[in-house]
Amino acid sequence: MHYCSSMYAPLRHVIVKHPKDAFRNQEHLSDEWKTFNYLSEPSYNEALKEYAKFMSILEKYVEKIDFLPESEEVGLDSLYAHDPVKFTPNGAIILKSGKKSRQPEAAVYKGFLQEKGIPVIGELTGEAVSDGGDIVWLDDRTLVVGRGYRTNDEAIRQLKDMTRDVVDEFIVVQLPHDLGEAECLHLMSFISMVDKDLAVVHSRLMPVFFRQLLIDRGIQLIEVPKDEYDALGCNVLALAPRVCLIPNGNPMTKQQLLHAGVTVYEYKGNEISIKGTGGPTCLTCPVVREKKEMK
Repeated sequence: MHYCSSMYAPLRHVIVKHPKDAFRNQEHLSDEWKTFNYLSEPSYNEALKEYAKFMSILEKYVEKIDFLPESEEVGLDSLYAHDPVKFTPNGAIILKSGKKSRQPEAAVYKGFLQEKGIPVIGELTGEAVSDGGDIVWLDDRTLVVGRGYRTNDEAIRQLKDMTRDVVDEFIVVQLPHDLGEAECLHLMSFISMVDKDLAVVHSRLMPVFFRQLLIDRGIQLIEVPKDEYDALGCNVLALAPRVCLIPNGNPMTKQQLLHAGVTVYEYKGNEISIKGTGGPTCLTCPVVREKKEMK
């Protein structure tokens, strides 16, 4: 089995967590939303409605969807199933979040993968911290890792070591301070690959070398304006090359995607995305992305 080393190949198998298992109930949300630095208290019932719509789009394209179980060990952020692990062609690497309140998610996730018979090829140890949102496959032999508040140098050293047999080029991108340590700026906050030669970006946060590198590789950049960046317009989930899912409320980004020949699906993400600042890529952990005929 060839696991995931792409951000845009056809999505076949994904891991998610249902808000009923992450949020539990309104009372739990009332108690916890400030602890997890949400913008405001999510509505439990609205979150369930939004998620049903989100899943209906996902199910059109993805044949296998696994749900992480409810767990006393983890908090509201476990809804964002992308961050505690990153898949490589050989299996999963278990990460350790740079956000302390999310660190217990790794052990729960590891147990889940073992139960499902999905191979775990490595695990961050010692001082290393990293979130899945800082690790992007540019293509299936190029891995880009953001160095910021959520991913440190030791994690980068370990990730480089664990992926050396499947990666030809390992690129480290220094992330800006932006809104500070308490806010979440991931590498994936300002880049989403939609095809091998198409990316949605917010260039104001990009180091010049990285932006130039993308252009030099023939990757067309769709620029997300500032107000749409704040509405998670840069957080785009490719379901297949040039087929994507975005939070609604990003008309300019959507228009540019359509102009580039992309099929765009939208979902209302006020409760499940905006308030916890986690868009569709954060809500999903791609396990397998491949063309049907590749077995």
